[in-house]
Amino acid sequence: MLMPMPSPLSAGPRRAAAYARLFETPGTVAFTTGGLIARLPFAMFGVSAVVMIADSRGSYALAGAVTATGLAVTALVAPWTARLVDRRGQARIAVPATALALLGSLALVLCVRFDAPDWALFASYAATATSPNTGAMARARWAYLYRDDPAALHTANSFEQSADELCFMTGPALAALLCSALFPEAGTVAGAVLMAGGMLLFTGQRSTEPPASGRPPGARAPLRAAGMPALLAVFLATGVVFGALEVTTLAYVDGPAAGLLIGLQAGGSCAAGLVYGLRPVTAPGDPRRLAVCLAAMTVLMVLPLLAARSGSTAALAIGLLVAGAATAPTMITGMAAVQRIVPAGSVNEGMTLAVTAILAGIAVGSATAGGLAERAAPGAGYTVPATAALLGLLAALARARRPQ
Repeated sequence: MLMPMPSPLSAGPRRAAAYARLFETPGTVAFTTGGLIARLPFAMFGVSAVVMIADSRGSYALAGAVTATGLAVTALVAPWTARLVDRRGQARIAVPATALALLGSLALVLCVRFDAPDWALFASYAATATSPNTGAMARARWAYLYRDDPAALHTANSFEQSADELCFMTGPALAALLCSALFPEAGTVAGAVLMAGGMLLFTGQRSTEPPASGRPPGARAPLRAAGMPALLAVFLATGVVFGALEVTTLAYVDGPAAGLLIGLQAGGSCAAGLVYGLRPVTAPGDPRRLAVCLAAMTVLMVLPLLAARSGSTAALAIGLLVAGAATAPTMITGMAAVQRIVPAGSVNEGMTLAVTAILAGIAVGSATAGGLAERAAPGAGYTVPATAALLGLLAALARARRPQ
């Protein structure tokens, strides 16, 4: 007797309902909304600061140096902020840390407006480094809520990665629009208001907040967790991919089309993240799955290089869209691996270390691709993301071979 096969049309809605089920838990809609609002300014502040400083001082070099300094200080401070969040609780630490960061943003606005010395710009922007990592805190909440449901946690991680991509697609454009349509400081002011309101809404959902871990005796730091150094190498390589893709595209395509192409790459990643979240996964963060994701990313990162050599902007657009589809599954699986190996009370710190590695990789990728853009043939910088993806794959394979 033949058994009836499920219809693909009926399977789609059932899988899509997985995202709806995430928000059946009370408080999840509110903390997700607050998290998105508070996360958007992270994609706005850099562009806003560059426009604001360059407009008042007439120097993009100074503006770039100020934002680069802030990024470097953030990379140093963020893991310590995350550790405090894990040990003392999200609401107890995130609210005052955000307040300090907002004071730094507002001080930067005042320094620009009243023509303060250059060193005051550096000091003000560096003070914004206390901003807590909203994405990591949101993922920590999902990890706490669905600690016994791997499938739901996989879907939640996929949603968060797509939310990250959405913010980094819209944030820079919104900042540029506000600064040009209103006044140069508008992007920073609007970002500060959004961050304050979003963080208060996010931290106000106490029922979904993971319990503070305190300081357990003999607890091992996430950096010393088995497999963590290899994972950080993967995230560093992924950051190089992000930074090199953006700078090379800006250098290769002149004019507004460059922003559109970068948006296509982020859009491909966002869509791929949502689709990947619908796949059934029993072991999120499995080392072999991460290696497969990186292998796919290594292959697909060759497409922009081939498209650039063809000289066709349309081909490059397609190449970036398809290549972008490989980054989200890699990030989702990598973040799940961090959640899997770090101590239960250090999830936020572990994921913030991963973000710090990504930021360092973006800096390396941007600098390397920028150098190639000036000294080599147009589009040569697309060799950097392909090479970085390969190095990340080698690190993942080395980790997958070790007993877990």
